[in-house]
Amino acid sequence: MQNQPGLAASFRVVIAIGDGVSRRMKVAFLSGTSIVNSTLFAAWEVKTVETPHGPVTYKTKGDFALINRHGYAFPLPPHSINYRANIAALAQLGYQDVVSLNSVGSLKKELPPGTFVSCSDYVGLQQGPATFFDTELKGGAPGIANNLIPKIISGLAPEFMIHPGKIYVQMRGPRFETKAEIKIVQHWGDVIGMTAAHEADLCTEAGLRYNSLALIDNYANGLEGTEIDFAKFKDLVKDNQAKVNRLFVRLLEILG
Repeated sequence: MQNQPGLAASFRVVIAIGDGVSRRMKVAFLSGTSIVNSTLFAAWEVKTVETPHGPVTYKTKGDFALINRHGYAFPLPPHSINYRANIAALAQLGYQDVVSLNSVGSLKKELPPGTFVSCSDYVGLQQGPATFFDTELKGGAPGIANNLIPKIISGLAPEFMIHPGKIYVQMRGPRFETKAEIKIVQHWGDVIGMTAAHEADLCTEAGLRYNSLALIDNYANGLEGTEIDFAKFKDLVKDNQAKVNRLFVRLLEILG
């Protein structure tokens, strides 16, 4: 494992790449437990990079990199994920385009489980955002770039339909939301999760372009008569594994 340059220097490298030093498309993927269960990435090389926020293990093949946001050794719950280290690692490795796949719950009956969406905005009021600016009087402007989403949507069609322009509501976790909480936040957005807002904020601060993809694994607690618990959620995720595997096969073809 080699020592890596500081984060600030890494940001300059990323900008230089975007300005034309390298014309090859380098794309990094952020995903969750579904990639751990997939055999698609079994042959990818495993590496570790040191960042100012801690080490990050990732997989790589060619110009692609893949981070399991929960980690590989001891998967962390959403509120304990080292988001800063994950995004800092991608910056240090020279990635500028990030495609994230998040597992979400649906807040709308017209978006049933099994549906893929892309979020263009988000709500993250329950927990302070992860930031690189702990000691500086500044803050990054929020946003989701989604610069690759048009290419991804057109490339995936007609096999996959992606519903763009959705709003992501982030909750802290690790428990699922109560039915009373869902009744409130279902008016705030379209899907609910525990990770994407942190990643989007940090990517913006680091000068990386965040692209949102999300798979709806369940209706939110109480919606459409749903009674949700972790065991049921794991079963729903498992049911969607083949769909996730196929999505990644197509993404690698489209972005390769």
